[in-house]
Amino acid sequence: MANTEDFFKKITSHAKEYGFIYQSSELYDGLSAVYDYGPNGVELKNNIKNYWWKAMTQMHENIVGLDSAVFMHPKIWKASGHVDAFNDPLIDNKDSKKRYRADVLIEDYLAKIEEKINKEIVKAKKRFGDNFNQEQFLATSDRVKGYQAQIENVHSRFAELMNNNDLKGLRDLIIELEIACPISGTRNWTDVRQFNLMFATKMGSVSDDSDTIYLRPETAQGIFVNYLNVQKTNRMKIPFGIAQIGKAFRNEIVARQFIFRMREFEQMEMEFFCRPGTEMQWFEYWKQERLNWHLALGIPKEKYRYHDHEKLAHYANAATDIEFEFPFGFKELEGIHSRTDFDLKRHQEFSGKKIQYFDSEINESYTPYCVETSIGLDRTFLAVFSYAYNEETLEDGSVRTVMKLPKMLAPYRCAVLPLVGKDGLPEIAHGIVNDLRLSYRVHYEEKDTIGKRYRRHDAIGTPFCITVDNETPQDNCVTIRERDTMQQERVAIENIREYIAKH
Repeated sequence: MANTEDFFKKITSHAKEYGFIYQSSELYDGLSAVYDYGPNGVELKNNIKNYWWKAMTQMHENIVGLDSAVFMHPKIWKASGHVDAFNDPLIDNKDSKKRYRADVLIEDYLAKIEEKINKEIVKAKKRFGDNFNQEQFLATSDRVKGYQAQIENVHSRFAELMNNNDLKGLRDLIIELEIACPISGTRNWTDVRQFNLMFATKMGSVSDDSDTIYLRPETAQGIFVNYLNVQKTNRMKIPFGIAQIGKAFRNEIVARQFIFRMREFEQMEMEFFCRPGTEMQWFEYWKQERLNWHLALGIPKEKYRYHDHEKLAHYANAATDIEFEFPFGFKELEGIHSRTDFDLKRHQEFSGKKIQYFDSEINESYTPYCVETSIGLDRTFLAVFSYAYNEETLEDGSVRTVMKLPKMLAPYRCAVLPLVGKDGLPEIAHGIVNDLRLSYRVHYEEKDTIGKRYRRHDAIGTPFCITVDNETPQDNCVTIRERDTMQQERVAIENIREYIAKH
């Protein structure tokens, strides 16, 4: 656990030191669970956005985009169920005066048991070496089987309590499991109560109930209330999808783990509308399609897993999470939900407007069903960033920190570095920058020794460093250094673009 905490501290420190992420309002001692993206962070974030957007709207001819407003009619949130049901179960420790989400306390308890299983696996690997069969070990180890039975028992009871909204039962389970407050170490708990997560504000000059509006807690409803507009103006035929990237706001009481859980965050969502009865085949399609998107980043498959929901949201008939192994364990990265026709029917009911689709293939009108893919942009950033962070001991005993970001996502595709700031080398380097910047984001730098500049760009994650040296004016060639291998290759200036494209 200590190693995990140390690693997490390293990546949060690295994020600030190299201009990826800053604490919001740091000048005024910061604002809890709100963060700003620095120069390198905003480039990485935008590259992730573009990767998702192109995968959705460019690679699928039946998916179009939308950018809906943050402020929406308050009736929308009544129709969607957020006013009445968008709650977290909260519990307070009377001694520390700290407030926690009851479900998170129980999930953390289960994670600690999973950590015990992982420790047993590590010990067994050391004991059996190359002959170790993990699947067989998990099936035969009495201790592991005991831990697994404990997890299954607690998880099934927990899911039932959440499904039934049994707040007293949640508190009883916390006490039975002897879960203590991390601050006070005591088990002196209050009752569990519900807390609505939406931020409310006022619109207009008169403060009465009719002027109360909400900062949207999700981007999906902006898609649902624009369904008719998009379907008609773009002449979309079922099945089709609407994609959107945008900010959402949740008054998280237990906001933690850096940018994993924030009060202001960004979502990338796609609602796929289909004929009733076909939703499950599309649900399975999008489960695989979305996992393939993640794997295309080059991160190993074992870092991801599916987690089927036992507790379904009020609008869903199937739900799966794609979980990623963050430094603090497997947590939700993306959700795939079959939302049925709940949203469109609710908006039809509350607005009094007909929301139907006439399907000429079957000569029938119906309210479309919907399959949703919803991924947190900030969480994806954290997943990519934490996996990319590496510390390597080199042959000379020195340690280099290198961000092995997917090359297409790196803030800079390449850096152009004149060996010295004289003898015409900066002029040649600027010429290369001007030639490449139409295709790639390029960084020019001449301060410090070439070794220090290499290290800095390793730490930023720049895939290629192009060095203009004293031989360049004679042979019209540069040295290109590759980030991950540190191998260097002499390349003619006119072939640089081709070299980068090839690699």
